[in-house]
Amino acid sequence: MRSLGTSDRPSVRALSSAIETVSSRTRARQFVRVMNRMGASPAAILPFVRDSPNFKGRRFEGEEPSLRPRVKAQTSALLAAIRVSGRGQPAGTVPVVTAEPPQQPGELAVTWYGHATSVLEIDGARFLIDPVFSERVSPIRHSGPKRMHPVPGAIADLPSIDAVLLSHDHYDHLDQPSIVRLEETHRPQYVVPLGVNAHLLSWGVPETRITALDWRGETEVAGIRLTCTEARHNSGRGLVDSQTLWAGWALHGPRHTAYFAGDSGTSKRFAAIGADLGPFDVTLMPVGAYDSFWPDIHMDPEQALAAHRDVNRIGDEAHALTEDAAGIADAFIEGDQRIDTPGGTHEEGERTETTRTVQTAARESLLVPIHWATFNLSMHWWAEPVRRIRKAAVEAHVPVAFPRVGQRVDLTTGDAAAVAAAHSELWWEECAAPEDRD
Repeated sequence: MRSLGTSDRPSVRALSSAIETVSSRTRARQFVRVMNRMGASPAAILPFVRDSPNFKGRRFEGEEPSLRPRVKAQTSALLAAIRVSGRGQPAGTVPVVTAEPPQQPGELAVTWYGHATSVLEIDGARFLIDPVFSERVSPIRHSGPKRMHPVPGAIADLPSIDAVLLSHDHYDHLDQPSIVRLEETHRPQYVVPLGVNAHLLSWGVPETRITALDWRGETEVAGIRLTCTEARHNSGRGLVDSQTLWAGWALHGPRHTAYFAGDSGTSKRFAAIGADLGPFDVTLMPVGAYDSFWPDIHMDPEQALAAHRDVNRIGDEAHALTEDAAGIADAFIEGDQRIDTPGGTHEEGERTETTRTVQTAARESLLVPIHWATFNLSMHWWAEPVRRIRKAAVEAHVPVAFPRVGQRVDLTTGDAAAVAAAHSELWWEECAAPEDRD
């Protein structure tokens, strides 16, 4: 069969040529759109990161390894993910509360918008954390992990934003369309880890509204001191791995403190953060997207609880051995190359085997679990992270709040235990699969 382009009729050949031209232009526009969402090129990022003492060779490195699965393990993980693909989905409709941000930021409040996206109010300032408001987390508009519940509110509905805090540049934490929308509506300040500023610049954010920091770098916004803290993870939006920094954030205001862990595997650095910057009134801890195939870059719920306890430790001996339930602390687990988070069984001044008294404020600090429920990024059951951390928190007597997506948690209504009690409804059970319930 002859193609339209070789037809004897000039009009048909002209139509064929027009279709080909339009198709080529469409593909070109799609390619440009994908490249734009990916952000800055490695060459554009390098000048911002190469002088950091944590940038070694071609990538950022912490003192603990962040090991990605090798090819064989990646293949096994893919096959396992295919077998259990339905586990990460809710069986019913996720209940979402329409976010109602106050015109004036409160003294201390958290509104969880899903996954890591949160709004933190502290001492009259408002911070938007890891804003991802798109339907998918991918450089491709119609492909990639899809949102499993609606966003509880629009960016434009936020009355004010003193600064946007970013933890790293993975697509589920740094979303180009959301940055574009922020520039259209708020034109806020951005405080980011080193290298992430290159992406923002490529999307048209002026350099004057971006502050890029290395680990333990500090800046002040609206009277709140922001400290870039270590994390155990990686980064990258393309083929180049870990060329930009990943981090958590410690916030210190005149009256209140807060900690956002970003994405991290279990790490002894949490105890050092606690000793230097803790304790905190509230912590936002990632509890989902963990798996045995990538144990170094995401915490499981019990590890997240231990990290909460560690960042609330008080004292200078952050590296002292504090034995946990596994019987190992601050050292490599032989044959696994993972760091076991210290302090899992010692609490409130109990003696450790080092005869050192470990002070902790974990029972006075509220933990808000994040990084679950919104995108299917692992192989565990959808509600498993929140079920597990709830059980561990009860055993450890640590107050944990379980707000619905969009629900504002006001920490000024009582102490941590009272606030946790006010947000203790097991709302996830109404939409979880039968096998995914306590």
